Amino acid sequence: MRSGVALAAGTLASGCSATGVVAHPVAASRTSVPPSANPAAASAANPSAKPAAAPAPRRFPQQPAEITHGPRDRPRVALTFHGQGDPAVAKALLGEAEKAGARVTVLAVGSWLDEHPGIARRILDGGHDLGNHTLRHLDINAMSEADAEAEIRGCADRLRRLTGSIGTWFRPSRTPSASALVAGVARRVGYPHVLSYDVDSLDYTSPGAPAVTRQVIGGVRDGSVVSLHFGYADTVAALPAVLEELGRRGLRAVTTTELLN
Repeated sequence: MRSGVALAAGTLASGCSATGVVAHPVAASRTSVPPSANPAAASAANPSAKPAAAPAPRRFPQQPAEITHGPRDRPRVALTFHGQGDPAVAKALLGEAEKAGARVTVLAVGSWLDEHPGIARRILDGGHDLGNHTLRHLDINAMSEADAEAEIRGCADRLRRLTGSIGTWFRPSRTPSASALVAGVARRVGYPHVLSYDVDSLDYTSPGAPAVTRQVIGGVRDGSVVSLHFGYADTVAALPAVLEELGRRGLRAVTTTELLN
């Protein structure tokens, strides 16, 4: 496995499952992300450089309110990551994607941004999409309207404070699909679409890297949106093989915004 992903171990994280939190320990081992794979390091070396403007949400008139995939007639896919867990693992995954020429979409949990505020700029500096995955990663479909709005707006406020934008996408927590109530609240906060997916990697069940790779590659096709997670050793270990197989099949990994353009 490439050195950029060797630090997968040593992390606990929660999967986006309606059945509850899935957490697992792995052996402690950590290495640093190479500077060449970390655009944020270059920005830090040049503090006078103006940070990249953070894109705002966009409405795609040809797309439904809840997006599960992009156009099926173009060889592109979107790898979307639920943003939570050890930031070192997240940075390694981003670096691995960038080395392969891939761009991804990160749906960040607001409390995670509170703990690791620098990760928001790191994601944007790498050319990736950054979006909202609620404030605390709870079962948002089970909430009252007021509580759901607090979850969505709470994360949006943190994104705005850190990047100048509420992020490009909203994905509900603990569910692949938003209820009508939650989708309406998201629109009120400023997100024209809910971002779902048509391929679930099931990486949060810790099935092993080969199983994650098979699950993704077995389901992906032109226009697919794939659900993955930061914070899981299996995901880190699987990513190089996933990217290699996508390339072999002529599928380019792009941001969700690029997928729909």
